[in-house]
Amino acid sequence: MCANRLKQQINFFVEVDKLKQITRQNYLSDGTRKENDAEHSWHLALMCILFREYANDKENLDLLRVIKMVLIHDLVEIDAGDTYCYDEAAGIGKAAREQRAADRLFHMLPPDQEQEFRALWDEFEERQTTEAKFAAALDRLQPLTLNFRAQGKSWQEHGVKLDQVLERNSSITNGAPALWDFAREMIDDAVERGFLQKKD
Repeated sequence: MCANRLKQQINFFVEVDKLKQITRQNYLSDGTRKENDAEHSWHLALMCILFREYANDKENLDLLRVIKMVLIHDLVEIDAGDTYCYDEAAGIGKAAREQRAADRLFHMLPPDQEQEFRALWDEFEERQTTEAKFAAALDRLQPLTLNFRAQGKSWQEHGVKLDQVLERNSSITNGAPALWDFAREMIDDAVERGFLQKKD
């Protein structure tokens, strides 16, 4: 039984190595290339530690739970692919694709870990707990900040406008209001510098 458990864990560990092959639409801060999902997840895990003090109810925040959540949340993109957040057409059917991916991937694990990983993924998707709201806030802030540092390269390639960026990212305030204040200043600065257009 122990040998079978380890085999399942190793198979899952090898399978999720594929996350390194999933390219996102976001560029690295220097604009030289697009980041992959594994890089994004690592960056979020570090942000959890770095920005914990800005989380709502930081005294009671389960930081380890948040870190687990951000490391797990994009694993489904191994099957479902990365859907650019501003592409409405690509977003059709995204939830169903990701549910199927979660079913397959987490089922590779031993039952107790399957249940834990799936519960963390579901919690992130539902955005109801303090931990999920903070994780989601960081998941919005990370690409926003990188895009600003890359002079709006991804926004410009996809014709993204100010109202879309505000609508997408205003939920940062649900998990970390101070980080939304920072993000809002950055968005305004992006418009001033011509990285982000107000309208067509």
